[in-house]
Amino acid sequence: MESYNPGIVPHAPSTQRNRFRHSSLGLVSTLSFPVIVSTADAMLKASGVTLVGFEKIGSGHCTAIVRGATAEVRIAVQAGVEHAKREGRLLSSLVIPRPFPNLEVVLPLGSHLLEQAQQPTRSRHSSQALGLLETRGFPAIVGAADAMLKSANVELTGYETIGAGLCTVIIRGRVAEVAMALQVGMAEAQRIGELVAVTVITRPLEDLEQALPLASYFIEEEQTPEPLRLPVEVKETQKELVELPDLNKLPAPTKELDL
Repeated sequence: MESYNPGIVPHAPSTQRNRFRHSSLGLVSTLSFPVIVSTADAMLKASGVTLVGFEKIGSGHCTAIVRGATAEVRIAVQAGVEHAKREGRLLSSLVIPRPFPNLEVVLPLGSHLLEQAQQPTRSRHSSQALGLLETRGFPAIVGAADAMLKSANVELTGYETIGAGLCTVIIRGRVAEVAMALQVGMAEAQRIGELVAVTVITRPLEDLEQALPLASYFIEEEQTPEPLRLPVEVKETQKELVELPDLNKLPAPTKELDL
């Protein structure tokens, strides 16, 4: 039996090592969920990387994880860092060329998405926009979500909590509708509690949308019930005629008189 040091997986076959050889990891961490989503969007649009997902460790700390060729990952991380700096929420960043398989298995770095990451095709752009509004406090996010849904033709797709009382609601729709909804949501969030961050992402890539939390169900439009279909020709059974006796020929009842 092959022995190996604790915490280290045995040497992988050559085919598996080749799969890791040209794959690098990139991580950018921020202090806001809307900011990390917009940071991930900037990373995906800057180079040919695949978004593995988001890692949230509490106190508002969020990390976007991408992978791909080393040069592509470095470009993506640089774009993410610049975007997070402009938002004033950058915490840290990291590029790991050729991560060891054991790192992939233990940490939430998306080893199960390796095959998807190695595909050369780029994900497609969505025709709709995403809107994210972050508050401190759950009542504020519920009130803001209700106000946004009532003010514009948008769809509530989910929400995210990242600790420290930070909650983010996610809406989807046309760019103009999302922008209008966020304006109303911001005012309502400030009225109820504390508004933290707002962002609009136009034409998000499919990678980004698939990594976001989605509602477990969507409210379906009420459908008009279909009319009951009846047969065109209805055949009625012929009723049997009953002959009644002639009432004039019936004997009249007589009543006996007591003498």
